[in-house]
Amino acid sequence: MDRYAAIRSFVLVAEKGSFAAAALAEGVTPVVMGRRLSALERQLGVQLLHRSTRGLALTELGERYLESCQQLIRDFSAAEEDVRSGGGAVRGHLVVSAPAAFGRRHIAPHAPAFRASHPGLRLSFNFTDSVVDVVREGYDMAVRIGEVRDPNYVAAKLFPNRRVVCGTPAYFELHGVPRVPEDLARHNCLAFNLQGGQQRGWIFTRDGRPFAVRVDGDLACNDGELLYNWVKQGLGVGWRSTWEIQAELKRGELITVLDEFALPGYDIQAVYPQQRYLPAKVRRFIDYLREIYRRPGYWDGESAGTPAVSP
Repeated sequence: MDRYAAIRSFVLVAEKGSFAAAALAEGVTPVVMGRRLSALERQLGVQLLHRSTRGLALTELGERYLESCQQLIRDFSAAEEDVRSGGGAVRGHLVVSAPAAFGRRHIAPHAPAFRASHPGLRLSFNFTDSVVDVVREGYDMAVRIGEVRDPNYVAAKLFPNRRVVCGTPAYFELHGVPRVPEDLARHNCLAFNLQGGQQRGWIFTRDGRPFAVRVDGDLACNDGELLYNWVKQGLGVGWRSTWEIQAELKRGELITVLDEFALPGYDIQAVYPQQRYLPAKVRRFIDYLREIYRRPGYWDGESAGTPAVSP
């Protein structure tokens, strides 16, 4: 039995949910897929899948084995790519997820130059404010804003960032300046409402400890860029990232308040699965973004162009 082929077939069946769909992806017949899975189960001496007329379901051991097999396949693919790219060429398909507004403003504009320097590479992006499952949804990496706690992932900092409360000078002149986070109860807070964001409140620190403040306002949405625009229009206060408002802060169009309570270390990070070999395409793209973001004046809108990309 070709153990690697059997493991790959098991992963495909588990991810696709049927022998037919997995066989189509593998380019073989469902019978072949079934034989590979049966042989693998005999070799291991355990049942990996429950088979019934209603479909397939992983056993408890199958779920545990699936995670190990997915990691093995990632390591194997990365090792192959690492050898192939030994001469400097980056090939394959790089699939990246990022927050919607950040992706549009700070990833998409730089993608063409990176792609032009690596003719053997394809790039695909999904810009969404939902948090994706990098492994299960087939991404090579994601850009995240804030802390990453999952030990199954590596987080590589691209640039420092904080979350701050901000508004226009005219808004604070009219409604007053909050002195402590609890004062926000008297302000129109423009909140992010995706996945319970508004219900959890805005997070601050006091005496080194984080705490949440419930906020309310007459406008809420699941689009960070729309909230950013509402804040700039003076419709209320927002809890925004410094990467997003740095240019407006420099021009005096927005000001921050409650800075002494701001949550530290809400950094811009590249996130990818723990693996023995980091694919060259991921490593090069992370280095490329880091070089752009750390250029003096970039976040103020003063830095033009993109860096030269090494082959």
